[in-house]
Amino acid sequence: MSKPANSNAAISSDARRSPDMARVWDPVVRLFHWSLAASFVVAYLSRHASADVHQVAGFAAAGLVVLRLVWGWLGTPYARFSQFVCHPATVVRYVAAIVSGREARHLGHNPAGGAMILLLMAAMIATSLTGWMMTTDTYFGVVWVETLHGLCGHGLLVLVLLHLGGVALASVRHRENLVRAMITGDKRQATEGDVA
Repeated sequence: MSKPANSNAAISSDARRSPDMARVWDPVVRLFHWSLAASFVVAYLSRHASADVHQVAGFAAAGLVVLRLVWGWLGTPYARFSQFVCHPATVVRYVAAIVSGREARHLGHNPAGGAMILLLMAAMIATSLTGWMMTTDTYFGVVWVETLHGLCGHGLLVLVLLHLGGVALASVRHRENLVRAMITGDKRQATEGDVA
């Protein structure tokens, strides 16, 4: 007897996933991450080329951050702020562990990654807000607003580069492709010594 044509569609993605893998990043988190990255790249590269493209990309980035803030309260377990926002002392201890090569692998965001998410979102909002201010009658042409917008944008680039460095370091240290994990949503299951 042949299988129905749609039998594969009935198999859930969880059933097809390898038993040594866990679904960590939901579609909203992954779409947010890559859309925000694209928005930032477009905004940064168009800053001297096209004001319209630059503004659309900046406003898109701000909207994405607002969506992520909502999803941080209502989303899946690993998307929630309660999972990855840590006390500053915990972040400092984790960074010290990274320096000494003793940091634990986290199934979700590690404390340093969680702090970076907050910094990136705050910097993106500050950059978008100062950019919007430059479009208003009150602040159009005001030098300090333009200067602050530029500083926020360049500061955001520094944070993005630090984020990429952290992803590369964690991928090497924990033998796990974190870029692929943010594409597929799956990471290796937690084992002894890992933080689930």
